[in-house]
Amino acid sequence: MNAYNDKSSLLTSPIGGTLIRLATPNIIAMFIMQSAVIFEVWYVGQLGINALAGLTLVFPIIMINLMLSGGSIGGAISGIIAQKLGAGDRVEAERLSLHAIILSISIGVILQFLFLYGGPWFYSLLGGKGIVLEQALEYSNMFFYGCIGVWLANILSAIVRATGHMNVAAIGFVSVAICQVFFSGVFVFGLGPFPKLGIAGAALGIVIGHTFSIIIYLYFLIIQCPELRLNFRGIRIRFETIIYLLKLSALSSVSPITSIGVVIIITAYMAFLGPEYLAGYGIGVRLEFILIPLIFGFGSASITMIGIHFGAQKYTRGLRVGWIAAGFSFIISGIIGIVVSLFPYIWTDLFYNNESVTLICKLYLQIVGPFYAFFGLGQALYFASQGAGKMQWPVIASLIRFTTIFLGTLYLSYINVFSVVAIFWLISLSLFLYALVTTIAIWKGAWNKDNLISIK
Repeated sequence: MNAYNDKSSLLTSPIGGTLIRLATPNIIAMFIMQSAVIFEVWYVGQLGINALAGLTLVFPIIMINLMLSGGSIGGAISGIIAQKLGAGDRVEAERLSLHAIILSISIGVILQFLFLYGGPWFYSLLGGKGIVLEQALEYSNMFFYGCIGVWLANILSAIVRATGHMNVAAIGFVSVAICQVFFSGVFVFGLGPFPKLGIAGAALGIVIGHTFSIIIYLYFLIIQCPELRLNFRGIRIRFETIIYLLKLSALSSVSPITSIGVVIIITAYMAFLGPEYLAGYGIGVRLEFILIPLIFGFGSASITMIGIHFGAQKYTRGLRVGWIAAGFSFIISGIIGIVVSLFPYIWTDLFYNNESVTLICKLYLQIVGPFYAFFGLGQALYFASQGAGKMQWPVIASLIRFTTIFLGTLYLSYINVFSVVAIFWLISLSLFLYALVTTIAIWKGAWNKDNLISIK
């Protein structure tokens, strides 16, 4: 590794300062990238309440793709490659990287087929109908035409992060954001020579942005990266390696899948109440996109650092890295949550000007906002566990969160209580339990259990 992030430096430098140094490029880049989300909601908001409701309806599916490719599967792949580099096994790191690319393309193809043909059934199941369903399908179809590029870009980014070159990953994130803001705007409204695509234009911006970042990542990994080099000549595809990567990612994938399961349940609940409830919830939940850069920044840095520490068999210091990263995320997420809870108009007034929609969004922020600290804590420990290869308890915690939401909404429906206040408090409780279970488990030594995924 270069002087900026060489292996010996990561193993010996002060943890807090090193984490901040590694995380800062990604945090800045992710903030820029997530600003594209604000623009997207604003663009779609100009199309009316039905477009906003349609965007909210498809939101869980877009998120599961981004979370799986960039967070869970991407994080697991980043962790194991970092471990191999930490152990000095460059050949194996390169071999795993090539197979990870093949895996990403394969998953993208499968998801493209499923949602281009199964989208109408799925979004109808969530409660979509009429114009709202039409808007959701326009956005979804455009996204899935290009989802192969989205998956490939995020897996390539994970490989780059494994090498410790967070600045290169940051450049990729920024390129995605710039392209998304520009192309989403011109295609939604049909500016200049570009055709007016409406809500589909917002999805096209995402696809174009990720496709452009692929060029950046491939150039670096093939030509410039000193830690590993991608070489596609004479590559021998080993099915057992693909299976190994899938097994490695399996536990990591449970948490985002259950998280999206939570969003799907709540989305269906809001769709039942009406478009204004769906739109209001959609605007409120998107604030969590602002938290993601912070958590992802420290999380991705901790994956790399912990992976290298575990590869070098420095387990105690690796554990300390995880706690420090979690502390940073807890404090910063908590501050943001308290601010938006006390002053929700800071967020709500940016978007759609409708009294009912705004009221629901404010209520969401006031109730859920104070629990953002636990969201940050739980997610940061989830990332840290990926770096350690010890995912059992974060998975159990995510299942507890899902069960809380599922049984809670089931009970509310059974007693015929359809209250946004009740469902928002249920969300808050689930965030608290998720963080509590994960924290206690790791504190009690979950990373040292023999029955968890270990370095092989």
